[in-house]
This record gives sequence, structure tokens and C-alpha cells, in this order.
Amino acid sequence: MKKILDLLPRPLDPLRSIKLKLAVLLFASACAGLVVFRIGIGWMPPTTSAIALIVGLLTSQILAHGVTSPLREMTAAAKAMARGDYSVRVRATSKDEVGQLAVAFNQMAGELAAADQQRRELIANVSHELRTPISAVQAVLENVVDGVADPDPATLRTALAQTERLGRLVTELLDISRLDAGVVPLERETFYIEDLLHEVVAEAEVKATAAGYKVEYLSCSFPENALVSADRARLHHVLTNLVDNATRHSPDRGTVTIIGRRDADRVMIEVVDEGPGIPNAERERVFERFTRGARASGGGTGLGLAIAQWLIQLHDGTIAVIEQPDNQPGCRIRVSLPV
Repeated sequence: MKKILDLLPRPLDPLRSIKLKLAVLLFASACAGLVVFRIGIGWMPPTTSAIALIVGLLTSQILAHGVTSPLREMTAAAKAMARGDYSVRVRATSKDEVGQLAVAFNQMAGELAAADQQRRELIANVSHELRTPISAVQAVLENVVDGVADPDPATLRTALAQTERLGRLVTELLDISRLDAGVVPLERETFYIEDLLHEVVAEAEVKATAAGYKVEYLSCSFPENALVSADRARLHHVLTNLVDNATRHSPDRGTVTIIGRRDADRVMIEVVDEGPGIPNAERERVFERFTRGARASGGGTGLGLAIAQWLIQLHDGTIAVIEQPDNQPGCRIRVSLPV
């Protein structure tokens, strides 16, 4: 039936006003009724017919205002959004299709406004994050060129550290863009989670020693025969990021604990440090982009936990900051994955 209706002609398309279309529709309907009346009765009162047509046309114009007004508002709002103004909203009081369209339009405008705000914040944050390592590298190179500093190993290590930080930021920005675009395929494989945890801890010990962190890593309560079906490389990236964060926020001579256990049909992995912890009000915000803890000087970009949350969700898992038992100091982040 819909296909047949689509094939019917649309003679009112050239008209540029819905109110005019309604008037033509009403006039045509009235004329058709008068023709039927003329054929059936045999006569047609001219004065009464003319008055009826005029009254019908005037009535249609008055009532059509409620139909066309939301459409005119949506047209004006759409033009405003094209100029970058997402604050305009349409009055949506009717219960018909036009009212539903107005509600959907307002919802779309709100989502576009939020997306535009996120885009602005992302550009501002990325500009700030890029400026810091670039300025540091520039200062080091200027000192070397001007003869203020010698290109000794210490100076070159400073430049290398800032370059590595810049590289991490670019890599994480690329990961964020891929996640936003939904082009992060998971190459799942089945493996023992215990093997992956040992690997992450071994790498963390080497990296901490090279970076000058005096932190002890303690692994305990590994789940026995806990097999998971996951993208090993992606999961390794998540756990490495959590351990690196715990290392940067741990005090000197502190301990980072990685706990693995099985709970029914899920595997729980907890990374615990002895740092200042995260206040309750900020535990959800730490997974937002460019949100960093108190020790931001440790080289974090503020994107790691946002990427970690997204990757864990792709694995049908969850990640969250949970309470420390017995009011112990530090931060405890739990990852939950299906077995």
C-alpha cells in the first residue's frame, strides 16, 4: 500500500506554504462536495456555497497556524544550528506527528549541543596537553643550541622523557578516535588470566626501576584455572595502564597489589595502591577524558582510564573505583570480566 501511495502524483509540491496547501486542499474538497451535491440534487445555491467556501478557507488559515508554527520554529532553529547556536528550542505542545517531530528535534539539538561542547573541551585539552611537552622539548633544545646546557645524557633524557610523553598522548588520542568511530575489532582468544597478570607485574617492575620509582609489587590470590575469552593485547593495555597509574600515585617505598579472584562466572582483578585515594565524589569522573589525579606531574595524559573503561565495556565487563576495606588508604580499582 505504501509503495502505491508513493507512486501517486503530488500536485501541491510547488506551493511554498503549508497553510496555502491546506487552503487548496479544503477548497478542492469543498468543491468536490458541491459537485456531488449538484449531481445528486440537481441544483446548487450559489450564495450559500460561496459563503461556505469563504468561511472554510478562513477557518483553515486560523487553525493551520498551530500546525505550521512548530515547523517555522524548527526551520529557524535549524538555521541557527547551522551558524553554531544550539540553544534554540521548539515549543512542543501538540500530541500529533508534528509535536513528536518537535520533541525529537529538541532532543537532537540537545545532543548536538553536548557534542559540540565536548568537541570544544577536547580541542582545548588536547592543545594544553600538547603544549606542555612541546614547550619542554623546545626549552631543552634551545638551551643546547645557545650553549646554556651541554648535550649530556641527563639533558637528552629530559628531552626523551617529554618526547615519550608526547608520543603516548598522540597514541591515546588515536585510540580515542578509533573507539569513537567504533573501529576497534577485538581479536579474542582463550587464555589463563593468571599468565597475563604475571606478565603485567614483571613489566611493571622493570619500568618502575627504570623510572626511579621505589615501589614493591605484590601479586596474590590468583584465580585457579580462570580462562577468559578476550583480546589479550587490549586487556594487557588496560591492566598495564592501571598498574602504571597505581605506581605514579603510590608513596615512596609503597606497595602496589594486584589481586585476582574468581566470583561465579566472572573474573575479578583489583589493582590497589597506597596513595591518597580518590574522593567519593570524583570516582565516576576519573573515567572521563583528561581527568587526572593529584600527581599529574607523573606523565599521565588523562586519557588512560577513559580508554580502559571503553575497552573493558567492549569485553562485556565493568571497571570501577571501589571502597577500601577498613578505611585503608589508597585507591582500589576493580575490573570484572566474564569467564
